[in-house]
Amino acid sequence: MKASTPTFGEQPFRPDAKTSLGLGQGALRFLSMLKFSLCLTLLIGLMWPWSAAATEDTTLEASFEPVEEATALAARIAGDEARTRIVIDLAGDVVPSVYMLPEPNRLILDLPGLSFEPMGDTQVEARGLISAFRYGPFAPGRGRIVVDLADYVVIDEILMLAALDDQPTRLVLDLVRSDEEGFLAEVERTRESFLASVEAPKENRLDIASTSGRPIVVIDPGHGGIDSGAVSRSGVLEKEVVLRFAREFAADLRATGRFEVYMTRDDDVFIPLAGRVRFAQNHNADLFISVHADSLVRHRDMRGATVYTLSDRASDEIAQQLVDNERRSEMLAGMDVTEPATSEVADILIDLTRRETTRFSLAFAEDLVSEITTATRMVNNPHRSAGFRVLKAPEIPSVLLELGFLSNEDDVRLLTDAAWRERTIASLSTAVERFFEQRVASAP
Repeated sequence: MKASTPTFGEQPFRPDAKTSLGLGQGALRFLSMLKFSLCLTLLIGLMWPWSAAATEDTTLEASFEPVEEATALAARIAGDEARTRIVIDLAGDVVPSVYMLPEPNRLILDLPGLSFEPMGDTQVEARGLISAFRYGPFAPGRGRIVVDLADYVVIDEILMLAALDDQPTRLVLDLVRSDEEGFLAEVERTRESFLASVEAPKENRLDIASTSGRPIVVIDPGHGGIDSGAVSRSGVLEKEVVLRFAREFAADLRATGRFEVYMTRDDDVFIPLAGRVRFAQNHNADLFISVHADSLVRHRDMRGATVYTLSDRASDEIAQQLVDNERRSEMLAGMDVTEPATSEVADILIDLTRRETTRFSLAFAEDLVSEITTATRMVNNPHRSAGFRVLKAPEIPSVLLELGFLSNEDDVRLLTDAAWRERTIASLSTAVERFFEQRVASAP
């Protein structure tokens, strides 16, 4: 059945229109690296443009001007495999930006100033050309809808219908079936239109190190916003568990008075993996700790904490599964998961820097395992490795800490227990203190 095009005297927004809605170091950068740093400084100066490119996500990222907040009241999908319509009821005005991503084929609607709070966890039934529909907060002052496509499509029309009588404002988007060539042309066209309609993000590094002589620690609570991460059978969300843990961990470290502590997110917002790495680099981090509580559906008996460091190849099948989960989370949030290319020179320089950084990452991982074992259960062989993108800042010692598994109910009980968090956080803080004390003690 062909969906009718509503007409209320409003001018449609055409998606092809240009207006389419379309190496500074920390002051305490490991004294033991002093000799190495003299030549490294020169290399970093040469490497920085490529280093930034290496961590730059190829996804369309942009900043939006603050707007008055609107709310999504409801959403529904109608139509068939030839033509499908998305309708979103709104309270307030919003100017969406739309673009598409291939492999897997998705349509992304970014909605500055839009809150989905009235919709809560309401499921929107997929049909026709749409196989899945997700929505949620994406960044401060920005909502996102991710539509998984069941076939190749192009955008036929986008309409913003003003409120009329008892009908709310409505955003209407019509999709029609296409072929691969038509879809890929639409991907490129909507990308150009989207970039023309928004402001590019600022990438200036922050001069944090000049304000303090203390080591800088960045804590990274995984997931957030539209990306819930793992979900337990009882409904516990990974994004909430790790945010609460990270807040308490940050507070404990700050209370020592020995560290400058920053969090990649302190709210329910989505931060791309590349954005988390850039955050640590922009804050001149001396240590980066990413916190997760994943799920292993095929290994529900597996439980306990794990510490991961970066490696080109996963140390085991579980490690590779978690890397795949990381990639899947980016994809579900509407991100381009293609690995960015780097030049041969950049690869050489990054590798040279990473060799020394890896030594410090491994040392901290060993300290972390030693301390956390006294506070909580660990998996067998608790220090593992894999190619996590979030650990790829070449100049920052980095680890990923899996607190436990939401697929295991015993771990879920621990992860939601305040006494367990206090005990575990105390052991983590001790590991951080020991790590920096050893760096000072080993200085020539």
